[in-house]
Amino acid sequence: MFFYANFVNFLSKTCFLRLNFVENMNIHFKAFGLSYKKSAIQIREAVALSDSEMRNLLTRSKEVLGINEMLIISTCNRTEFYYVSENDEFDRLISLLGIEKNLSNIDSYKLDFEHFTSTKAVQHLFEVATGIDSQVLGDLQIINQVKKAYQASADNNMAQAFLHRLLHTIFFTNKKIVQQTTFRDGAASVSYAAVSMLEELTANMTSPQVLVIGTGEIGEDVLRNLKNTNFMNILVANRTFEKAESLAKELNYKAVRFEEIEKYIAESEIIISSVSMSKPLISKDLLEQNPILSFKFIVDLSIPRSVESKVEEIPAVLLYNMDSIEQKVSETMQKRQETVPAVLEIIAEAMAEFADWTQEILVSPVIQQFKNVLENIRKDEMSRFAKQMNPQETEVVDKITRNILQKIIKYPVLELKAACKRGEAENVSEMLKNLFDLEKQTEKVNH
Repeated sequence: MFFYANFVNFLSKTCFLRLNFVENMNIHFKAFGLSYKKSAIQIREAVALSDSEMRNLLTRSKEVLGINEMLIISTCNRTEFYYVSENDEFDRLISLLGIEKNLSNIDSYKLDFEHFTSTKAVQHLFEVATGIDSQVLGDLQIINQVKKAYQASADNNMAQAFLHRLLHTIFFTNKKIVQQTTFRDGAASVSYAAVSMLEELTANMTSPQVLVIGTGEIGEDVLRNLKNTNFMNILVANRTFEKAESLAKELNYKAVRFEEIEKYIAESEIIISSVSMSKPLISKDLLEQNPILSFKFIVDLSIPRSVESKVEEIPAVLLYNMDSIEQKVSETMQKRQETVPAVLEIIAEAMAEFADWTQEILVSPVIQQFKNVLENIRKDEMSRFAKQMNPQETEVVDKITRNILQKIIKYPVLELKAACKRGEAENVSEMLKNLFDLEKQTEKVNH
């Protein structure tokens, strides 16, 4: 995994070189966040935001700091802030985060955060949303989590022209990656692979009861993956009942007491165990205490194993362990790694197009000034000669002068847009301002 992370980083930087012509584009887009790359799970858990907490932070950022565009992504692997501002608001946003999470020691977490600005912030969001930057390469869930974050920003009026355009470009790029590569094919995490396999194996069963034992990182991931399946009857068991109850409530499952686990093992057609114990929780003797009326599928995701291997001797029991599932994951990861260069190429192309748009946005005020100044000249001249023309002549001359004006405006505007692609928009804008004295002319009109 260490080699692979560096390999992806190298490819990412290589593709990024194609974008160096927009490195200095004048956009006030910034990002900071912590992730699985350098932060322990205890820290990630401490700053992870619920939906309501995220919306509270969006509101406070607008009301207290005056930030009008912001996106907050918070998952089990990362908590990241993206915002548009001329100022670096890291310290003040961290303070708001500390208040929201009731963390008096929030300053001690500051070193865990990575910082990105301008084009690098845009690139980072592209790579997060498409799964290039995920702990599980090509993570299937992250794009939906980004869409959910975007919806929260839009609902709180914290997404304007820049974020709207950026996020829709990212969603289109993700769709292109899915259609043109195999980057998202297959099961790329143990929990996802286990759930996918069980869906296939039990396709002909009617509403099987699923028992998930253990709510650690793998168990929780299994439960979240089950949410995207047709399994409806899902039980959650954990030695700490409160944690099982909390997850079950969030995901609309049913929590059961660990003290009654043997009863639910006997009743369930599907059992997924990720609980760590000194000796197997599920043994051959335990299963033989009750008649098995149909097939029983057991997936053991524990290390050390929580299911005795002898259970396979029971004809109606099918046991799958980490080795068999990880083999599927390894095959998928190998295929995904092979598609990384193609994915980064698609991202680079999308970023270049987005950079063109940001440059055009920068020159749009100049274009509008140019149009307004020429239109005012046209109107002044029309007014001077209006008394010498009858209504029919006025209408004809008005139409002719409008058409002439549109043709005059067309070429400078096209040159400005071409300059944007060359990264020369600022120089051409200044030349246009000076040539037509746009600032002074605009002031005259306004007064």
